[in-house]
Amino acid sequence: MIDPLAEIMSLLQPQAGFTKRVCANGRWRVDRGETGQPFYCLVLEGASQLKIKGHPAITLEQGDFVLIPAAWEFYLASVAPQATDMPKTTPQMLAPGEFWIGDPEQPAEVQTLIGYCQFGAPDAGLIVSLLPQFIHVRGELRLSMLVQLVMDECRAQRPARHLVIERLLELLFIEAFRSVTICNTCPGVMGGLADERLAAAIRAIHARPAHNWTVVELAKAAALSRSAFFVRFRETVGVAPMAYLLTWRMALAKNLLLSKSMAVAEVAERVGYGSASAFSVAFSRYTGISPVKYEREQ
Repeated sequence: MIDPLAEIMSLLQPQAGFTKRVCANGRWRVDRGETGQPFYCLVLEGASQLKIKGHPAITLEQGDFVLIPAAWEFYLASVAPQATDMPKTTPQMLAPGEFWIGDPEQPAEVQTLIGYCQFGAPDAGLIVSLLPQFIHVRGELRLSMLVQLVMDECRAQRPARHLVIERLLELLFIEAFRSVTICNTCPGVMGGLADERLAAAIRAIHARPAHNWTVVELAKAAALSRSAFFVRFRETVGVAPMAYLLTWRMALAKNLLLSKSMAVAEVAERVGYGSASAFSVAFSRYTGISPVKYEREQ
């Protein structure tokens, strides 16, 4: 059986970044810049507040894990009420991989493991657009263990270090996405996979991306009426069924073009287009660049 999550992670290719331990006390706030890279945080002790633009603030407690596949505008802060004119805090590095916020002479009230990494896939944003904007998981021991292993590997200088980190990050992301079924999150493909009816339609798309799918056929795969399926899919996944199909086709096409193992006409056939010209028009409309130029420039 086709596993959409495995296919998505295979295309994303999470790669080594850095992980650091951050301790804090007092009243503080750290704004995160617009990196567009994956960000994750595990709360080891205490509590803090996470605020992502466009979403209500979340109180993170001991054992909580947060993953933001494409980190843009957000901040982490102390739970204590924030003064409106409170200056932003800059963490102080005490040692490699160890940072402090507040008074280092006083006990830590909060301890977190924070990390950034990156996706090796070209234009990973295309695939990330199918994922939830963020994932918040509470009390999952497996996630805590994986973050600790990533931290340990980042600080060591063992043989094959980068390869091990990449494998651990892949496991970390898969485990986080699998945990969507037990936590509240934003719309995305993982919400769709957690829905038994919608999961059948999503698996059908991934199993046969070249098929000339219609909403009626996908609704039949989900055992729902056309209208009920369309509304449920859009609300749960965040995009309409045909938009999801197009996005996945384009992600596959980019990967196939970069492999340089197929001509444009073969790629077109693999992703559901009857001719190279029809595929080129669709690809150019979606990405702003022709398949040939994309392959050459990448």
